[in-house]
Amino acid sequence: MPRYLIRRLGQALLVMAGVVVLTFVITRMVPGDPAVAYAGPKATPEQLAQVRERFGLDDPLWAQLGNYLRDLATGDWQTSLHTRQPVLQDLYNAFPASLELVGAGLLIAVVTGIPVGVLAARFKGRFPDFSVRLTSMLAVSLPVFWLALALQTVFGSNLGWFPVAGEYDSALDTTSPLTLWTNITIVDALITGNWPIFTSTAAHLVLPALVVAAYPAGVIAQMVRATLIEEASQDHARLERALGFRETTILTRFALRPALNPVLSLIALVFAYAIVNGFLVEAVFNWPGLGRYAVNAISSSDTPAVAGVTLLVALMYVLANLVVDLLQGVIDPRARAR
Repeated sequence: MPRYLIRRLGQALLVMAGVVVLTFVITRMVPGDPAVAYAGPKATPEQLAQVRERFGLDDPLWAQLGNYLRDLATGDWQTSLHTRQPVLQDLYNAFPASLELVGAGLLIAVVTGIPVGVLAARFKGRFPDFSVRLTSMLAVSLPVFWLALALQTVFGSNLGWFPVAGEYDSALDTTSPLTLWTNITIVDALITGNWPIFTSTAAHLVLPALVVAAYPAGVIAQMVRATLIEEASQDHARLERALGFRETTILTRFALRPALNPVLSLIALVFAYAIVNGFLVEAVFNWPGLGRYAVNAISSSDTPAVAGVTLLVALMYVLANLVVDLLQGVIDPRARAR
């Protein structure tokens, strides 16, 4: 296990190094002048020269890359050209809201996708299986923005069951101010017992979380169904049937654990997808997360902020894959040999 852990850590570091270099190159190829974005369109040539000197924009590309790597190693993710604040501080303020939304969406996806996949495998070729496959196909195929607008219209505007915008009722900042611990609103409200903000955040979270959960839930359900059907055809399943175990017991007690290995890898993939896909959901629901920050950064040619968002998403993806690899090594010792 220690060698397996070291090998996976080494692979993760190589991936992050590649992402850092690629991100740097791409941000330098983006049209627009970062100096103008920082100093403003009415800046004089002297002011633009000062900005370029301050941020090293006139240095050779290899020197800029070296300075960029040095800054990252020391925890300096540069300064946003739009907010004039450190990018790392901006990400610290924006990421918790995105993590809250994506976390809720993935929780819904896992809680619904795995049991539904088991149900489809148990009744393979029958009506429950057909219903699950059809529903999961729709969940995977529907455009995110269309689903978000549909839920807003039906459950927000028409029925009035849930709010359609924001993270919580802003009036509560005056009547029930929240003490921050983790910067994740619903967690902080739960920790501090701030029930007005907790209930408001939970209500605002339902619709966007369902939109984020749609694609992962459909993919997870299809994967669980396929892997369980495959496991149910193995020799150990035949032996268990011969010993008198019921089909449901075989699927849930004996086949589900080895079938979860590819599902765990899938969850790591859809986690990164959900973060990026959540940008559009945040825009539709006016959710104050990375999506809003990224849109503002792109529209203002804020290359340090764009690079910061890209690196953060890549880092979360690598960490998610690393955690999944370790879990697979614990669940199935055969995975350590790969």
